[in-house]
Amino acid sequence: MTNTPFNNCPPEKRGSFTSRPHGIGERPRSRREGDRNFVRKNDRIRAKEVRVIGSNGEQLGIMTTGSAVALAKSKGLDLVEISPNAQPPVCKILDFGKFRYDECKKNKQGSKSQLSKIKEVKLRVAIDQNDYSIKIRHSIEFLEKGFKLKISLMFRGRELTHSEMGFDLVKRFVNDLCDYGTLDAEPKLFGKIISTTMSPLSAQRKLAQVQVHKKVAQPAKILDVSELLKL
Repeated sequence: MTNTPFNNCPPEKRGSFTSRPHGIGERPRSRREGDRNFVRKNDRIRAKEVRVIGSNGEQLGIMTTGSAVALAKSKGLDLVEISPNAQPPVCKILDFGKFRYDECKKNKQGSKSQLSKIKEVKLRVAIDQNDYSIKIRHSIEFLEKGFKLKISLMFRGRELTHSEMGFDLVKRFVNDLCDYGTLDAEPKLFGKIISTTMSPLSAQRKLAQVQVHKKVAQPAKILDVSELLKL
């Protein structure tokens, strides 16, 4: 008998060398099926019956998966599972290649739009007052246009030994923007970078701010001399 690592291993530890058996009639799970973007099609659809939608959006009713796949292939198309959690699962007859292309395009557009809604302002511990004022002005513009603002401060060299200076600067920066946005979370240190985010004020908060400023800006009432004599 040939000596192998498996034979030399104690019986109680041999389980780590063996794969877990699949259930009777169970199809081995593909690694791609763990991906949230994985979509079953044709013979990979597990349900015995599915609710079928035609290529033009018409409802074809419930039929066996085999019949639905045969119908899709007769039209030169695929049967794609679009709602796997429904009872029974909902499938649509379509061109799978075009479907995946449209999905990828939609995901890319979504990620681009999400990134475009965030603007970042970078600070330094040794920032001068002029640069500070410019960054405040740009930040106000971003928040007023509805962008989410990311504020980051990077330490250089020994500056990290005085991290409290960085936190004080970031808090001062946030405080100067309090009339234009709200702080999402307290500033935190990640490695050599202090980071936090601010969100623009909602419409109601903006209206409340305007009303407060109007009250503060109202001139004091000047009393007439005759009114003073009455007092």
